[in-house]
Amino acid sequence: MPSLKDLKNRIGSVKSTQKITSAMKMVAASKLRRAQEAVEASRPYAERMDRMMSAMAAAFEEGDYTPKMIRGTGEDKVRLIVVITSDRGLCGGLNSGMVRTVRRDLQSLAADGKEVKLICVGRKGRDLLRREYGSLIIDAHEDVGKTQSAYEVATTISEKMARMYEDGGYDIGSVYYSKFKSVISQEVTLQQLVPVPPPAVPEEEEVIIGRTVQEEPKVEYEFEPDQEQVLAALLPRNLTVQVYRALLESGASEQGARMTAMDNATRNAGEMINNLTLTYNRTRQAYITNELIEIISGAEAL
Repeated sequence: MPSLKDLKNRIGSVKSTQKITSAMKMVAASKLRRAQEAVEASRPYAERMDRMMSAMAAAFEEGDYTPKMIRGTGEDKVRLIVVITSDRGLCGGLNSGMVRTVRRDLQSLAADGKEVKLICVGRKGRDLLRREYGSLIIDAHEDVGKTQSAYEVATTISEKMARMYEDGGYDIGSVYYSKFKSVISQEVTLQQLVPVPPPAVPEEEEVIIGRTVQEEPKVEYEFEPDQEQVLAALLPRNLTVQVYRALLESGASEQGARMTAMDNATRNAGEMINNLTLTYNRTRQAYITNELIEIISGAEAL
């Protein structure tokens, strides 16, 4: 049985830990509010631009001027994957879940004979993937949330992706990020960025006035000043916007996961303090009872 001093020291240690986790929960809650506002502000623009570029990619026909970012290379031999995680831990299973998904997909790609190149954003993902896939990492970025330079990092990554694609460095570029759904729910999401994917086809056909969704008329676009100049400016911007949105989603997911993890840790510490206090009181009472018994026994013996 532990001594009273050991129990008292343990209670003091758990109380100190509880103060730290409670403070971290409050900090995460404050950062989450700002991060959530940024995500909600970026989603409409990013989603609408993504839908427009997908519809535009589906509308072009052979023979038209079509940039490489839309028409693709016609092959699927080399994949470029951007993996976005956090720089710090103590955010539950957010990073481990992301890395577990990426590892599973990397193994599937390797089994299919694909060559993979990785760009890691965040220290945790880089450290976990470097042990097994260090040779695949071609670039890494850290302290994105700390320096408040998410857009600058997004611009750097998108420019590198565009430059590598034009030079034939890969065939398909995608990004893994944690999509923020709520404080207790973050979803690992894979989004193809390069080339621009066609519109997603609904799983079930929906009849609309005698025709199905797949039979929707093709959109025709008119460009001013001309198609080449407009797409030359629009495609890099869309790539930057999608990477920036992924960084914001991951940042909000990190704070939400950390807030939930620290709240659970604070409550668990409270339960542990109650149990240790009960054990301390019972042990103290047992010591007092033993001393009384010894005193009474000694008095009777005299």
